[in-house]
Amino acid sequence: MRELLIARATLFDSIRGFFRARGVLEVTTPVLSQAGNTDPNIESFTTHYHGPQAGGPPQRWLRTSPEFFHKRLLAAGSGDIFEIAPVFRNGECGARHNPEFALLEWYRTGFDHFALMDEVAALVCAVAAAFGRELGPLRRLSFQQAFIEFASVDPLVADEGALWRALAGCGIDREGLGRDDALDLIRSHIVEPALAREPGVFIHAFPASQAALARIDPDDPRVARRFELYLAGSEIANGYHELGDATEQRARFERDLAIRGRRGTPGPAIDEALLSALPTMPDCAGVALGLERLLGWALHEPRIERLIAFPFALA
Repeated sequence: MRELLIARATLFDSIRGFFRARGVLEVTTPVLSQAGNTDPNIESFTTHYHGPQAGGPPQRWLRTSPEFFHKRLLAAGSGDIFEIAPVFRNGECGARHNPEFALLEWYRTGFDHFALMDEVAALVCAVAAAFGRELGPLRRLSFQQAFIEFASVDPLVADEGALWRALAGCGIDREGLGRDDALDLIRSHIVEPALAREPGVFIHAFPASQAALARIDPDDPRVARRFELYLAGSEIANGYHELGDATEQRARFERDLAIRGRRGTPGPAIDEALLSALPTMPDCAGVALGLERLLGWALHEPRIERLIAFPFALA
């Protein structure tokens, strides 16, 4: 236990030192929110407040990320910020998932997603050095390049039938699933296992249908300015050149809620405070990085329960 606590403290110290040297401000934001994550593939924990009505709506959501609060801070003039944040995702528990985990999230004004990839690489190298590891240059592949190289299918031009044919040997029941589901399954069943043979890879230029909170690339509207980092095949970080268009963001939230409606999984309220802040948020890029996964990579430990003092089953 003491060795684990020392390792986590070493990780957090190296992160804070990295950002202190770059003039990035550490912040703390609420764990409970009046609005939650609409993403149909992420489930939030919810609770109820029983105090005076002046405290606001009774239903609250445990954050799945501090992202919305960070964007409100950026719009209020915070400048570059980071947070080491406990976050919560319901239904995710296993060798690589714990319902409560630590997320590093940071935002850099004036950065695009490529500049942020450079900084993510620098941070990972700094953490590696703190644990006596070395990390060579990280390969960069577009989503399209990765699918063509590892799955022999072009995700931007292939029709839905071709995508499902790429999964023919995976034993997947496609009933009720669509194009984006096929892309996700190719990525998880074919591309990610191939990435395990690579020391580290950035996958960028995700299909526009998987933009989440990223901008669509004006030079190629088929793709979004989104990236993910994989270390030894494990997804470590997810970053965006952030969308500042409140109208477009509202439309994306509403599409999420429509999907939830079809699935029978009610969604949280849309975050109106975030939408109000987006028009004054500076041009920036942001990224969320799973700290247990990064620590597991540094320690060669793939099991998340060995990286948390009190995993969910013992909490």
